[in-house]
Amino acid sequence: MSAQYFDPPTGDEHRREITARIWGRDYHFTTANQVFSASRLDLGTSVLLRECLPRNGARRLLDLGCGFGPIAVALAVQCPDARIDAVDVNPRALELTRDNARRAGVADRVRAIAPDQADPPTRYDEIWSNPPIRIGKEALHQLLATWLPRLAANGVARLVVGRNLGADSLQRWLIEQGWNCERIASAKGFRVFEVGLGTGGSTPWAD
Repeated sequence: MSAQYFDPPTGDEHRREITARIWGRDYHFTTANQVFSASRLDLGTSVLLRECLPRNGARRLLDLGCGFGPIAVALAVQCPDARIDAVDVNPRALELTRDNARRAGVADRVRAIAPDQADPPTRYDEIWSNPPIRIGKEALHQLLATWLPRLAANGVARLVVGRNLGADSLQRWLIEQGWNCERIASAKGFRVFEVGLGTGGSTPWAD
């Protein structure tokens, strides 16, 4: 079985340069093999970024499953007063994110870290994610159960999920767990969800 982007990289690293236009700006990114969507800005992330903008006043942001860092870098450029945690299990992805943040001049506000390096008390105004659906349903549910409770009281998570990869069932599951999960866009075979606290006002899964 070939290696997945969420597996530890093996073998030599082969870097390449790509370009992407995000929120009216042109970006140049370095990518590499064994990183998610290594040859281009993937379609799901493109849909997410086209349909959503960070809110005014957002100061603590999370890019969950950052890959080579396009969301984290674009958030830092778009929100000059914000700090962004870019989280990934793939060390090669983290190094690329650091390099791309330096290139964009936002390395002082983008922190590329492994999941266990995140500060537990931190609460995020926004979570952005093209979540790793291919890790399997159980692992995906655990991932969301770990990170969504880190939303601030008025925080919001923006997720993009392929329709044929279980987007609608994931939305039902989130609602069943007590989250408010609204589909705000559909395009190119993807659903964009906005997730926040349910009507009860308390954070599902929180201790």
